Amino acid sequence: MQFIDLKQQYQLIKNDVQREINEVLDSGQFILGSKVSELEAVLSKYLGVKHAIGVADGTTALQIALMAIDIKPGDEVIVPAFTFIATASMVALLGATPVFIDVDPISYNMDASKIEAAITSKTRAIIPVSLFGQCPDLESINAIAAKHGLVVIEDAAQSIGASRNNRKSGSMTTLACTSFFPSKPLGCYGDGGACFTNDDNLAEKINWIRVHGQDKRYHHAIIGVNGRLDTIQAAVLLSKMRIFDKEIAARQEIGARYSQLLSTTNCVTPAITQGNTHIYAQYSILVDDRAKFIENLAKLNIPTSVHYPIPLHMQPALKKYYHNQQLPVSEFVASRIVSLPMHPYLDHATQDKIINAVISAL
Repeated sequence: MQFIDLKQQYQLIKNDVQREINEVLDSGQFILGSKVSELEAVLSKYLGVKHAIGVADGTTALQIALMAIDIKPGDEVIVPAFTFIATASMVALLGATPVFIDVDPISYNMDASKIEAAITSKTRAIIPVSLFGQCPDLESINAIAAKHGLVVIEDAAQSIGASRNNRKSGSMTTLACTSFFPSKPLGCYGDGGACFTNDDNLAEKINWIRVHGQDKRYHHAIIGVNGRLDTIQAAVLLSKMRIFDKEIAARQEIGARYSQLLSTTNCVTPAITQGNTHIYAQYSILVDDRAKFIENLAKLNIPTSVHYPIPLHMQPALKKYYHNQQLPVSEFVASRIVSLPMHPYLDHATQDKIINAVISAL
């Protein structure tokens, strides 16, 4: 059994993917070719955002977004303690300080009620993560940011296709970033990412930064990076966008069925907070004895994954930024979280096998 079955998806879209890639091969435009611009237009329309800018990967998207708002040494950026390391490491890479706050115990997203206590005169931005496929309370986060003159950058690496109060993830903050890593709900066949914004000036800077700060050929207006999305990956994503809504609907149906069938067990299943849709980039549950649970499932040939076993403030690379803040929810969730197989092509028989194994393992 595959934890994420990309092979099955490919068989369904194989001809379309190969046609798109062949068009790139025939064009000879392998870097920032026309397929990149076409994808950017498709994503812009899909999200309802003015600018979608393809970049090399999700981590680079965060770096470029932070560079676009001139984050520098001495600045502070508020991040959740429970997420993938890129959210905080890109802040640190630029010499700024990631400030960790706890997540809420329902969605495991940034707890908006903890933000104001973390704001200082050095705070420049907030990076809420739309973890596992649903958004945090972005309205409250945006309001706090506006009150204090801060920029909000949504880390939407796991949530493109999700919505909150009828607005798409990626469209609700000053800046947003996503990843097209192959295992994401919208993934390419290598590395890829994008930045989103409605701000014309920020979009212009992002376009410059992704090509070494170049505003015209061999004229570099600002410091940038080599952060371009390659054309073949854009071609793959164009093909996948044609089936994306259907796949999101399948994920939501499977996630709902998982939760229903597990409702009588003693694990904690994902909760959907008010106003949100959930796309189940991961279907993650909490169990009391994770090691034993994983061992029991492995005996039944059910793959699992742990997203994420170590909260950011306990990561060796980031511990120096931790100053004894109280982060009990992040630590609790990190010690119990485990993800089950989730992709749009899980039939009922396979779902039942997974659920029966989970019940047995529990």
